[in-house]
This record gives sequence, C-alpha cells and structure tokens, in this order.
Amino acid sequence: MRYFDEIIALLNEIQATQHEAMERAAQVIANAIAADHLVYVFGATHAGILAQELFYRAGGLVPVNPVLPPGLVTDVRPATLTSRLERMPGLGTEIVAESPIEAGDVLIVHSVSGRNATAVEFALGAQQRGAFVIALTSVGYSSAVQPRQPGTPRLFEMADLVLDNRAPTGDALIAIPGMAQKVGPSSTVTGAAILNAIVVRVSELLMERTGDPPVFMSANLDGGDAFNQRWLAHYKGRLTYL
Repeated sequence: MRYFDEIIALLNEIQATQHEAMERAAQVIANAIAADHLVYVFGATHAGILAQELFYRAGGLVPVNPVLPPGLVTDVRPATLTSRLERMPGLGTEIVAESPIEAGDVLIVHSVSGRNATAVEFALGAQQRGAFVIALTSVGYSSAVQPRQPGTPRLFEMADLVLDNRAPTGDALIAIPGMAQKVGPSSTVTGAAILNAIVVRVSELLMERTGDPPVFMSANLDGGDAFNQRWLAHYKGRLTYL
C-alpha cells in the first residue's frame, strides 16, 4: 500500500523537523493548564475533525474546548456550503465574538492552506484577546497560495507558534499515472499524530509539576465515569460542550 509508505515517511519528516515546535507547544499548553486556563481548537470542515479528536477523549486532556460553528462542520448539507462560509470575510470575527476565549488561554487553529478568511480572523481575534495562537498548517502549501482576502495574512504569518504538518500543496500524497489529481490526503493523519504527541508531552509535564494531569479515562473502563466526574466538576461551566 503506497499510502502507508508515504504517510510513514511524512510522519518521520515531521518528527525530525517539528520536534522543537512541538515541545514549545507542549510547554505553552502545560503552563496554561497549570494556571487553570483552557485550550480551544478550531478548524473549518475537515480541518475541524481534529477539534473533535481532542475534546472529551479517552486519554485526552480535559480542559479542551472545541470550536464547532454551525455551517463549518462536515455534517452540513449541502457540504459545498462549508467552502463558501470558510472564505466569507467577517465570519471568523463573529465566531470569536461569541466565544469565551480569554487572555491566558491557548487556541490551536488547524488550516492546511492557511489562506481562508474565517480561520485567520478567528485566530487574530483570539490573539487580540490575549490568547496564545498555535497554527497547525502546511507552510509549503500556504506559501504557494495567496490569501483569499487581499491584505490579510496567511495563518502561518500571524500565529504565535507554527506547527508545520509538511503537507504537499493540495494535501494529497499519491500520484496515479493518467490522473491529474493526486489522492490520499495527509493532514488528518499527521495532524492527529502531532496533536496527540503534544497531549502526551503536556501530560508528562503536568505530572512532573502537579502529579495530577487533567486527563480523561475511558468511560468504558470500570471506574471511568467516577474518575472523569472529578475533572468535569472542576471545569463545570467552562467546558462549552457540556
């Protein structure tokens, strides 16, 4: 299977090139959680799958708020509406206006091309509130395209920290002879690996500092519900999905 070969090679490339950025991201997130702040995660359409991966997740961090605005998730019909909305100037500003994100929080924004208005506006708005913005993007892909909205930055140009998923331009990995379009998108696999590696490192750092990292246990294990309830009670009123 060629896809396995290509995605493993890409993961190895990311591990070699993004180690320092991932470590810094883990340190920033651990500091925020230790200070009782929250982590927000946003992405439009398929990029938002990673926001869903990180919240209320067995083995994942508790203080994670996904940002899943109506119209920008993959269950929208027609799905083509999501492409129009993620490009719409002003929408990201409205989304951040309705978000409780505040100074001291961390925002992870996932956008492979980093060019659409909504992701950039949301990141800029959170940054203006004092949140630390981490971009998960492809610097190579983004550098090869122009911002959708002239005069605005691409995501990698304004974030406080960039995690480069090294996706090729267009995201897909595999060229098939006779086909104009490559197949096999990379960014969901690599993005989930990057973010879960950071979750593990954050948990290690918090274990060293506090001895009690806020991590969910699987609710399908005996005792899981009781274990999780303590953390849900601690963050009650601040986890937006409850």
